[in-house]
Amino acid sequence: MWRETALQAFPGVGFGEPAHAPKLAQAERRLGREIPPELKQLLLESNGVIGQSSVDTVWALDRIVEQNLLFWSDPSFAQLYMPFEALLFFGDNGGGDHFAFVQTPQRPDIFVWEHETDSRRWVAGDLRDYLGRSLREGGDDWYQL
Repeated sequence: MWRETALQAFPGVGFGEPAHAPKLAQAERRLGREIPPELKQLLLESNGVIGQSSVDTVWALDRIVEQNLLFWSDPSFAQLYMPFEALLFFGDNGGGDHFAFVQTPQRPDIFVWEHETDSRRWVAGDLRDYLGRSLREGGDDWYQL
């Protein structure tokens, strides 16, 4: 299902090998929280999605874990930015902006964190909407106003 969604938006999309359920469970233990169900299903079909200009539209599971643990714990980030604990990052635009699920309160919407301004704003209603918008022709700054 997720591969078809991505291919409809961008026929040149790249896919990773599927993640395995035990790795997902291990990732959730390391994160100390559940991965949103639709993201889990996508990762079970493709452990990462590569979009336009070789952008990591959806990161591989290991990167999801490492990046989130870094953002949640790095003391220099705490001095520069608002807290990241409510977010679960899973992809980027290739230029420093990151895409995330809001986990507190838990919701299906996707938000962008813009690294230069530390702003966080809504960009898609759910993962399917995010894939459609981010993989469509038009560049890696598709979410800019």
